[in-house]
Amino acid sequence: MKIINLIENTKGCQGCLAEHGLSFYVETEGHRLVIDAGATDAFLENAERLGVNVRETDLMILSHGHYDHAGGIPELVRINPDIRILMQKPAVEEYYHQKDDAFRYIGIPQSIRELVQAELLTGDRKIDEGIFLFSGVKGRELWPAGNKELKVKRGEDYFQDEFDHEQYLVLEEGGKRVLFSGCAHNGILNILGRYREIFGMDPDAVISGFHMQKRSGYTEEDTELIRKTGMELKKYKTMFYTGHCTGEIPYQILKECMGKQLSYVHSGDEVHLLW
Repeated sequence: MKIINLIENTKGCQGCLAEHGLSFYVETEGHRLVIDAGATDAFLENAERLGVNVRETDLMILSHGHYDHAGGIPELVRINPDIRILMQKPAVEEYYHQKDDAFRYIGIPQSIRELVQAELLTGDRKIDEGIFLFSGVKGRELWPAGNKELKVKRGEDYFQDEFDHEQYLVLEEGGKRVLFSGCAHNGILNILGRYREIFGMDPDAVISGFHMQKRSGYTEEDTELIRKTGMELKKYKTMFYTGHCTGEIPYQILKECMGKQLSYVHSGDEVHLLW
């Protein structure tokens, strides 16, 4: 399995662009996939620099309905009109970030809702023997504190986002399973709990942001939540690869807890899975 980050928040591979967004390219024995599409089409520039031909990809998986994972979809469709785009049906709703009394739209571009390539899913879906999508995470253990600022607009009212638009990709190859989650808004421990319900074991590797990044300082409560998450993740027989919305300070706290079990993926990096 070949896994290349096409864009994330920090510069990594020389010459690659970085932005507040996320995108991965994955090659398996039977598929070429794009997982998320960044905030803009910058991930496509990086793909060209990295020698990745996204025109030959057959599947695009949208992890959830936020702009920083979907902004490049219109350009991706323009250059690869035959690609299938799989997202949960609620991903097309209107999502906002609340700061005091101000609401900023953070949902997907409106044009994506009308694409013929977009398939709106409801719940879990087996794509083939090596590709499985699941959703339906209901747990709230160590739920990321930043979620409280994220809302969904229905009619004229704003409600707490419960992230039913979030879905998770499982790729299986050679007897190993890799779990992909864009931002883990539902909390990485709750996502892993749902994974265990489905598969009866833990994934061999997880590639995910942890939604711990803050623009201002971290409180003792924030730090303790991050540390508790790290100590719980350490109990898994799983390798973790993170970036994007995790944030550099939370990453360092997690790294202290998890050691070699956790790695950071920068823009343009190839992920070398350590089994």
